[in-house]
Amino acid sequence: MLMAKAKPIEFLRQVRQELVKVTFPSRKETTISTIMVIIMVVIMAIFFLAVDQVLSLGIRALLGLGG
Repeated sequence: MLMAKAKPIEFLRQVRQELVKVTFPSRKETTISTIMVIIMVVIMAIFFLAVDQVLSLGIRALLGLGG
């Protein structure tokens, strides 16, 4: 499917119109989102550490490796 090519001036005009529609998050929203991401990363890291340890113990028991 071929797209219609806009002239450079028309393209820039359209870009400007779209940029006016963009809403950026406030400082508070950004801070809260960042904190939530960090908390989730820590929770997931702890979860995967626990799963890894359990699987490691199971494999060692299956293979008869003391440790």
